[in-house]
Amino acid sequence: MFNKHPKGLVAAALANMGERFGFYIMMAILTLFISAKFGLSETTTGYIYSAFYASIYILALAGGIIADKTKNFKGTILAGLVLMALGYLIIAVPTPTPVHNLPLSLGITCVGLAVIAFGNGLFKGNLQALVGQMYDNPKYSSLRDAGFQIFYMFINVGAVFAPFIAIGVRNWWLRSNGFDYDATLPELCHKYLEGAGAMLPQEVEKLNVLANKVMLDGSQVTDMTAFVNSYLDVFNRGFHYAFMAAIVAMLISLAIYLRHKSSFPDPGKKAVEPAPGDAKVSREEVRISATEIRQRIYALFAVFGVVIFFWLSFHQNGYSLTYFARDYVDLSVINIDLGFTQIKGAEIFQAVNPFFVVFLTPIIMWIFGSLKERGKEPSTPMKIAIGMGIAALAYLFLMFFSLTLPAKDALAVMTEEQVSAIRVTPWIMVGLYFILTVAELFISPLGLSFVSKVAPPHLQGLMQGCWLAATAVGNSLLFIGGLLYTTVPIWACWLVFVGATGASMIVMLSMVRWLERVAK
Repeated sequence: MFNKHPKGLVAAALANMGERFGFYIMMAILTLFISAKFGLSETTTGYIYSAFYASIYILALAGGIIADKTKNFKGTILAGLVLMALGYLIIAVPTPTPVHNLPLSLGITCVGLAVIAFGNGLFKGNLQALVGQMYDNPKYSSLRDAGFQIFYMFINVGAVFAPFIAIGVRNWWLRSNGFDYDATLPELCHKYLEGAGAMLPQEVEKLNVLANKVMLDGSQVTDMTAFVNSYLDVFNRGFHYAFMAAIVAMLISLAIYLRHKSSFPDPGKKAVEPAPGDAKVSREEVRISATEIRQRIYALFAVFGVVIFFWLSFHQNGYSLTYFARDYVDLSVINIDLGFTQIKGAEIFQAVNPFFVVFLTPIIMWIFGSLKERGKEPSTPMKIAIGMGIAALAYLFLMFFSLTLPAKDALAVMTEEQVSAIRVTPWIMVGLYFILTVAELFISPLGLSFVSKVAPPHLQGLMQGCWLAATAVGNSLLFIGGLLYTTVPIWACWLVFVGATGASMIVMLSMVRWLERVAK
């Protein structure tokens, strides 16, 4: 798989894999952590989640501008790694729960997330530009799509194991303190602290049943206030310790990058040679007319506009889809007991998507390779259009299995036995993520490839940043998933994403021929 590719590809992919490992440890638990730590609703949590996820990608635009202006891509990438490690440290430091000063504690967490986002902005797009330069060599140019697929696969190797680490650390700390894990308890605990008298009778009953159920020594809870305070503190301290594991992953990524830094190409020095008047202009830049540059930029922004709706739908995996798994999926059948900890919880589904990325990438590469040999391989724009259609099918699949489920607000008045009776099999989530992953492999790595191929040479970092900025726009709208999830029937929530991705497929198909001409 790697023999025909540039030698630096594997080293760059490994550096990215370590960083993504730490990132996905955090993302697997972030929304559940914010809800459990601060007692915030799904909707309010969604605003923070959307802002953070959007800032990760919009700051990649700033990172691209910084790298392009300074011509110091390698130094910018290094600074990004250091800042991300610092950000994880800020949110990893354990603080008491329930929090005594909500604005201060939540503010510190948001500062940590902002530092991570800025570091990610310096790192992500510029490393992709570095990989893109490896394939500017005519010897490797025909392997550009395959190279980005390999690069993308390595990202997801780290993401496969990240949720298990996050869950394992959190549940280990719970077990060490005599508690079992229950995803619904933190919400009930916060409601109790806000005023037990305001709770519905069914909620009080659930709290009593679950509180006694999670006591590993079999004892009965006699002081509910003491239990609630203790469980929330232990539960969230486990999350803090999981964030510490992300710091370790970042340090590994930093070590790999420093080890190979000198051998990587530098997009800031791409094809530079003196010209008359001592101006430095790339040979490739001279050959590109102003009209062609405009056409390339128009084509890129057309694709950016389409993929916004994919990311709005796809990145529900860490938000409304995680809440769906918590509230509607039978998690009792997923329990890997390792003695010192248990691997169970809604976060476990965060490992399914990256697993399928790793598993399916060689298969899809083989399919595309076979089609290429026969002269029938679809163009990159056509692959992206197909991917949007597949994403629509994924949400159509989930909508079908959600038709008989009650709305989120109805769960509060149902007993624990009634909720258990309506829970669906975990295989529905596995099937959903399988289809979404196929869509992702048609869009994300090939979108990166398209950007690196079409972007004018002097705007490589900026255009990679714009690709990530388009992702940011989609992510800034993620809160829509939470609003829908808590206010409309569950099937109607997923129908919105069917419409968004289906319409995007139609728009992309209408532009395919134009995009193919520009790419040539």
